[in-house]
Amino acid sequence: RIMTPFLRKILGMNWVLILVMYGLLIFGVFMIESAARHVTVKGILQENVGAYFASKQKLFILIGSVAYFAAAFVDYRWIRWLGIPFYAVSMGLMALAMAADDSVHQLKFGGFSFQPAQLGVTAGILLIAWLVQDLPKLHRFFGAPVMRIGIIGILAVLPFLMVMKMGDMGSALVWIPVAIVALLIGGIPFRHMTCMAFLGAGVVPLLYFVALPLVSKRGPERIDVWLRMIQGREVDTSGDAYAPYHVSMAVGKAGWKGSGYMATAEKGSLHDKGFIPRDTAHNDYIFAVIAEELGFRGSLLLLTAFALLLIQGLFIAFYSRDLFGRLLVCLIVALFFAHIFESIGMCVLITPITGIPLPLVSYSG
Repeated sequence: RIMTPFLRKILGMNWVLILVMYGLLIFGVFMIESAARHVTVKGILQENVGAYFASKQKLFILIGSVAYFAAAFVDYRWIRWLGIPFYAVSMGLMALAMAADDSVHQLKFGGFSFQPAQLGVTAGILLIAWLVQDLPKLHRFFGAPVMRIGIIGILAVLPFLMVMKMGDMGSALVWIPVAIVALLIGGIPFRHMTCMAFLGAGVVPLLYFVALPLVSKRGPERIDVWLRMIQGREVDTSGDAYAPYHVSMAVGKAGWKGSGYMATAEKGSLHDKGFIPRDTAHNDYIFAVIAEELGFRGSLLLLTAFALLLIQGLFIAFYSRDLFGRLLVCLIVALFFAHIFESIGMCVLITPITGIPLPLVSYSG
């Protein structure tokens, strides 16, 4: 009759969120097997490449599951003490990635490689949530709206600029919704938000024409191609516009049912014909493969699952015991939404090509 703390933790978990999360992970394994089947891997037979990547994704899921449930059994209020060291380490790793001679700015440790940009976002979220709640307890001066804006701005701008300097515009842009949500949940008055919105709108041309070309060479080119495409102007579909043109064509021609799972060129699959970039089809462009093979109905089910996942996250934030928990969850939801919006949006020409994976579905570990 007496419930143990362990059992109470198990029963207190949001099992709707967990089931949806694992549903997306399992779905991702199957779609990775289809999307990665044309990637060339040394020492692996071509017909086994898709299964090879799917097997590696299963390993990532297993490692991630251990970390997920281990963190779930720890009171989140203890995690805040990791904020400063986690943020400092992530900034150091991003600095090493900037100095590394690697086109995608990955760091390699033994046989393991990763991009520290995402680590910087996670660390920034943790530190923002902690400082916005606890600094005003030291002195009410830190609770002033201007100080809260300054704390959020400094912690967000530093990794944002570092990631932009790496040329990873997609990972940098996720900071914008994260920072906006941090300001909203952090209690910044509406008049301050309105003032910042007008100032931001005025600075956009300066950022686009002056600052962006200095920190990113590909960024302005991708935005220019995207603007010309949505305006119906002529673009070079064999050059800069190759990826956005063929990826959006794969989504647009799919219809209700799509061409079928692991569809071949005989069934009209643009992916099998090689028009969707093969080296990145299993991570950056996986939604294009999903839409082409499973059609509108498959895409709609995927979006519904993501919506349910985000809504469950907001429920958790609503029932959080303090501002730190509420901020932490809302910023993670904002991060997920930014990734989902960018990853799907670039495949349907809502946004420029940013090269960002689809959470829980893309092959990204």
